[in-house]
Amino acid sequence: PGVEVNMPGGAFYFFPNVSSFFGKSVDGKVIANADDLSLFLLSDAHVSVVTGDAFGDPNCLRLSYAASEEELRTAVDRIKASLAKLS
Repeated sequence: PGVEVNMPGGAFYFFPNVSSFFGKSVDGKVIANADDLSLFLLSDAHVSVVTGDAFGDPNCLRLSYAASEEELRTAVDRIKASLAKLS
């Protein structure tokens, strides 16, 4: 919930809009932008993502799906659990 995803058009990246999490917080730390969210996901979910700034949209994250299905499921489960902590 809160992640707006479109179908990739040929590359092996998802580019979800995550702006619904901007302004939310966890343990007193406010997620102001995609940079904050990517750092939060790295520290909390142990999943590395790239912000969309360099790709034209600062409201998005860039996620590669060039990995095994098992690794992807684990990463998505971790991201989902971390995002659920934000309020």
